[in-house]
Amino acid sequence: MFEFGLLWLLLLLPAPLLMRWVKPKADSAPAIKVPFYNSAAALAGSGQIKRKRVGKNLTLWVIWCLLVVAAADPRWIGEAQSQPYSGRDMMMAVDISRSMEIRDMLPPGIVAMQFQNGEPINRLVAVKAVVGDFVQQRKGDRLGLILFGDQAYVQAPLTYDTQTVNQLLQEAQIGFAGGATAIGDALGLAIKRLRERPEGSRRIILLSDGANTAGNTEPLEAARIAADMGVKVYTIGFGSNHSTGGFFSRSASADLDVRTLQQIAELTGGEFFRAESTEELVAVHEQLDALEPIELDERTVRPMNRLFYWPLAFALLLSALMACTRIHLRHARTTGGLS
Repeated sequence: MFEFGLLWLLLLLPAPLLMRWVKPKADSAPAIKVPFYNSAAALAGSGQIKRKRVGKNLTLWVIWCLLVVAAADPRWIGEAQSQPYSGRDMMMAVDISRSMEIRDMLPPGIVAMQFQNGEPINRLVAVKAVVGDFVQQRKGDRLGLILFGDQAYVQAPLTYDTQTVNQLLQEAQIGFAGGATAIGDALGLAIKRLRERPEGSRRIILLSDGANTAGNTEPLEAARIAADMGVKVYTIGFGSNHSTGGFFSRSASADLDVRTLQQIAELTGGEFFRAESTEELVAVHEQLDALEPIELDERTVRPMNRLFYWPLAFALLLSALMACTRIHLRHARTTGGLS
């Protein structure tokens, strides 16, 4: 369907004619009478001059009409289309502290083909593979990404562009935010980003392999604020539980504060997950998909294609041709005069 965004501007089309009528007419009586003027005019080709004047006025009129039509914002409205969308807003907080460089993970499934000999990979690489796939599957949800170490910062605000969120996750590096773990600050920042969103759709997924060792906010205090705001928090404790070996052997996840992560989930009505391997992390995200299904509603949109640039381009082209013609005629007269 064709329409104009500013239809009333078309009333300006006859404006040049109105100006011609309103403009006071000059005195047509000649100041000097030349007896042989009519004969001279005939010899000079007065008919050709009149035709040029009519052609010039017509071109100017066409340029004016094209400019008015362009200003009226012509547009083509397409057929109505149903577009799925979801009202869910989900912030993901991912730990990138120094402990995430521990190599105690084996690459999952297809991702293993990217690595040679099935050698262990560090935790962040495993998270990128699994969480990146999770992000790509959440099309229709509005996702955001927070990375945290000594401090927390927003890597990606809430957006439907899951591809960009995944790209920013893949670009994250250990140490960007420091070596410690500010779980409370990450949780508080995620809550802040969700507070303007509709109630009932606010979700946080927090993944960490350690305990809160930095920041100004206590994790449980942030969890209570989240509970008051109706924000549901899912926490994931990640990292192998195997011994590091050696005389002073200890669990590779000895620093993981499981109790605090469990309490955060309980206070907010979420759920705590423990993932000791990449395969278990994949299973956790499958459970999250089941717990928080993508609820796709439908809204009707009509694609719009604005067309103002076509009449504008033709007006500019005609103006350029007129200018070139006048320059050429002036040059020809000058050359003829000199000769």
